[in-house]
Amino acid sequence: MKLNLKRPLAFFDLEATGTNIGADRIVEVSVIKLHPDGSEEVKTFRVNPAMPIPLESSLIHGIYDEHIKDEPEFKAIAQILAEFIDDSDLAGYNSNKFDIPMLMEEFLRAGVSFSLDNRHFVDVQNIFHQMEQRTLKAAYQFYCDKQIINAHSAEADTRATMEVLLAQIERYEKIEWEDKKGNRSFPVVNDVEGLHKFTNLTRPVDFAGRMVFNEQGEEIFNFGKHKGKPVEEVFRIEPSYYSWMMQGDFPLYTKRKLEEIYARCNAKKIAEKQPKPVAQNEKEPAPEVQKPAAAFAKNEFRKPEVANNHYARPDNKPFKKKDEGPALPVNDDMLKQLADKFKKGL
Repeated sequence: MKLNLKRPLAFFDLEATGTNIGADRIVEVSVIKLHPDGSEEVKTFRVNPAMPIPLESSLIHGIYDEHIKDEPEFKAIAQILAEFIDDSDLAGYNSNKFDIPMLMEEFLRAGVSFSLDNRHFVDVQNIFHQMEQRTLKAAYQFYCDKQIINAHSAEADTRATMEVLLAQIERYEKIEWEDKKGNRSFPVVNDVEGLHKFTNLTRPVDFAGRMVFNEQGEEIFNFGKHKGKPVEEVFRIEPSYYSWMMQGDFPLYTKRKLEEIYARCNAKKIAEKQPKPVAQNEKEPAPEVQKPAAAFAKNEFRKPEVANNHYARPDNKPFKKKDEGPALPVNDDMLKQLADKFKKGL
């Protein structure tokens, strides 16, 4: 079937470092420009985003840092791309929410003028979602060929949900499915664990999607400036980020998971500071001499005139201690000498 066009329609798709319009960058853009006469022009550009591509994104689109390290940055191809689609309406899949705003961000950063005024935008996803509605009522009609009686009452909707699942298992149990990485499987099975894995592909930590698990089972941020980074790593480097999130407008369950991760991170820090136990075959090192004792041994706390084994006399003149062997027992003569000495002093 031929599209009825009054001017070119540019179908385009972007691959990026992530889905944050303001923070992420394009790594690939492809455009098929369909002319009114039915002819096509195709342009595809690989782009160096000037930032690392998070592993989670690379696993989806298959573009890794080494693939684009020698490619031009977007500003180098921005003018060529703008001129290529300047006379065209735009079409894509989820393009109104992602591709068009992401493309405009890159044009603005590159300082290239491109106007969206007086253009038509065709989002194929919106046609799909509106014609094939994703409501429970539509699912019940599609899978069970029935209408929900007392729709939107809790029990009726719950029973309809149960019947839809049973119908889905019967319909798809032997249907092969291919994921975004090209892996093929039969995911809709009559097994709750298998259904759990298939219906939680994003592996959220907090269900709000602010944090997800990566392939290694680590919690990573799924938004903002730290998107794609392990949460523990961010808390170690930037503890204030934890405080910002706890004071921010985030769901309570998200904050609870943050508290758990933060407490675990602090416990690891404390454990790292604890002295390691001495192995049985290792000799325990001698304790270090405390500084005050060591300083006293070196005469650092004595006056210069009383150092070097000298003792101070009452007139502050030093005299050396006599090393005459063991002390003699006190006798009457010694006491008499002492008494005479003190009398003279008086």
